[in-house]
Amino acid sequence: MSDAPWTIERISEALGDPALAQRFLDEINRVPASELLTVFAKWERIAKDTLAALERADEVIAYEARGEEPPGEWIDGTDRVREEADRIRARGAA
Repeated sequence: MSDAPWTIERISEALGDPALAQRFLDEINRVPASELLTVFAKWERIAKDTLAALERADEVIAYEARGEEPPGEWIDGTDRVREEADRIRARGAA
């Protein structure tokens, strides 16, 4: 992960998904000045989490490409992820 400072542009790029980046831009452009840093910090955390997840995925892919088991204990979280996605969609966030 880069040590470059987080900017609106960098957060938009790190989010990866154009729709999500647009959502960020919409929110950051509409927030009152008194809430700007809070909203920026929220989206910075989301961008950092996204990049960290992509890095972990790349590591797993590299292990599997070599025919090795990725390190650590792996738990199938498919149902949990689907339930969370349903809750998010129900709130209208997706």
